[in-house]
Amino acid sequence: MLSNFEEVKAAYENRDLAALDALASPTYRMINRRKDFRSVLMLSCNNFEHLMKIDSVEADCIILNLEDGVSKEDKPFGLVLCAIFLSHHKRCDKKLIVRVNPLIEGGYEEITYLNQFMPDAIRVPKIRNIKEVESVYELLDEKTELHLSIETSGAWANLAQLKIDKRVTTFYLGILDLFADMNLPQSLITRDNPVMLYILSQFLITCRIIGVRPVSFVYQEFKNLDEFEKWITLEKSMGYDAKGCISPEQAKLVNKMFADSEREIKRAKTIIRLFELKKEEGITGFEDDEFGFIDEPIYKGALSLLNRDK
Repeated sequence: MLSNFEEVKAAYENRDLAALDALASPTYRMINRRKDFRSVLMLSCNNFEHLMKIDSVEADCIILNLEDGVSKEDKPFGLVLCAIFLSHHKRCDKKLIVRVNPLIEGGYEEITYLNQFMPDAIRVPKIRNIKEVESVYELLDEKTELHLSIETSGAWANLAQLKIDKRVTTFYLGILDLFADMNLPQSLITRDNPVMLYILSQFLITCRIIGVRPVSFVYQEFKNLDEFEKWITLEKSMGYDAKGCISPEQAKLVNKMFADSEREIKRAKTIIRLFELKKEEGITGFEDDEFGFIDEPIYKGALSLLNRDK
């Protein structure tokens, strides 16, 4: 829990932006470079209680959302709350990704501000072309990954060219906005529609070819877990292994459905081997390019997984 929880909460509830901003202290964070995530849970940065649950929710990634669902009046408060919670989580087993606003609607300024708080990744919405990606890349701190929302006809047309550097690691399929931008009715978003199947297939294959992680779209009817499970089953059969979520229940189901015991066992064995090698050198906390930060609790968790499977 934040040590100054009451002070932060009071400043936010009193709509005192200056007082809230004074509580945002840039702090060095250990960047989480995990690449094997499955569930990507959206949390609105203007919902203080939701942000307090970052540690407890069962999701591999948290999207700290400043865009859709955050009113214009709330966006400045959400931005500072986002910064405060990033500073609080100096090391987090979940990947913390900030979805900023579209570039011409404050996105550039948000990225500049957030650089000093070291998010694991910045997710940029409404990207249309390579030039826009390059403009973000030049601005973004070199330690931070760049994630892109593919939700415009321009982004779709340029999909294979948008990975301009190794720091562009992940694409998210924004199906509702993509259909709207292409003037396609949302009634086509069904599991047996050929257009929908084509988009899912093309997005997946292109991402795999260019070496970015494809995250399937958010299913908005979060209470309909039966239909959500059917979508996951379809996507898993196609080759997907990550999906956006808007509720903790969705995240739990994604983790369960996309679980790959062989992959998890291999990951655990590698973590154990790396930790034990480093421990011989007197190092019990270190960063790994593939698995992120590894320390004794992570090591013990890997041991527990292997023992459970015996």
